[in-house]
Amino acid sequence: MNEVKIEEVEYLAEILEKSPRGSLLKIAKEEGIDYYKLKRLYDKYYGKYVHVSAIYDIAKLGLKSYVAFLSVPREDIRRVALQMARNPFIPSIAAMFGFKNGISAVLHVPKEQTNLIDELLSRYSDDYEYYEVRAYPEKPKEFGDWNLSYDYAVLMDILKYDARTSPTKMSELLGKSRPTISYMIRRLEETGIIRKYYALVDMTAYNRGFCGITDELSEKILGKFRNYEIHLGVLKPQGYLIEWYFSSKEDIGAKIFEFSRYVKKFAIYYFDLLEGIEPNYKFAERVKRDGSGYRSILEF
Repeated sequence: MNEVKIEEVEYLAEILEKSPRGSLLKIAKEEGIDYYKLKRLYDKYYGKYVHVSAIYDIAKLGLKSYVAFLSVPREDIRRVALQMARNPFIPSIAAMFGFKNGISAVLHVPKEQTNLIDELLSRYSDDYEYYEVRAYPEKPKEFGDWNLSYDYAVLMDILKYDARTSPTKMSELLGKSRPTISYMIRRLEETGIIRKYYALVDMTAYNRGFCGITDELSEKILGKFRNYEIHLGVLKPQGYLIEWYFSSKEDIGAKIFEFSRYVKKFAIYYFDLLEGIEPNYKFAERVKRDGSGYRSILEF
């Protein structure tokens, strides 16, 4: 494969963001761009460095989102990460070095199981901290329950993995007719469980990341990093999480100097250290087969 060009990856992601489930021909016509150029970029990068994913409002499904930071000896990081990756309630894991040396993880915890978080994390480390995290800007949250059949969990996994999966393929995987699949997707969209479809850039395109925690999120910070590839989160009960993604080919020292001035504590993500370890985010493994609710986060 030819060298990955970040600007091409980002261009493809931007185009697919506008029409996440549309055909390439339709997208080319709507955007007024050459179909063959689009197809070349699509064939080169889609499924490797860019994919379209359904983004869910997990609060509607009774799940709370947490970010955890665990101290893990460097020689044990891959072993612990592999153990954590078996748990479908831990959808994201990264090696980190900074205010904690070890692992950063995202947790999706059923609202009635939040009292089990300490017991879960203590399996992996004796030294950890975690925060409930919500999207920025924060909006009022009402936490619902899982009240769908098990088939919806399977469909949600398909849409999460690749929202551009064809209706025919979805029908084959679920053993249901295409009209039934269309109805199920519409139901997820109309109830707001599917918030949107997002064109994600695989973090192997950015093999480093900066994680910072701050008590205040000033306009100065927002203005300074407005044009960077950053994600913002609101920490509960107080604070903000800032994540900034970049390449190891860039001057990491300069970035640390630039960014650390705006946060209380910081760390660097090394995404490539856990290459080959894929977290299990599957709803089909979180949900009981009878659709009656969630399994325990301690089962895995």
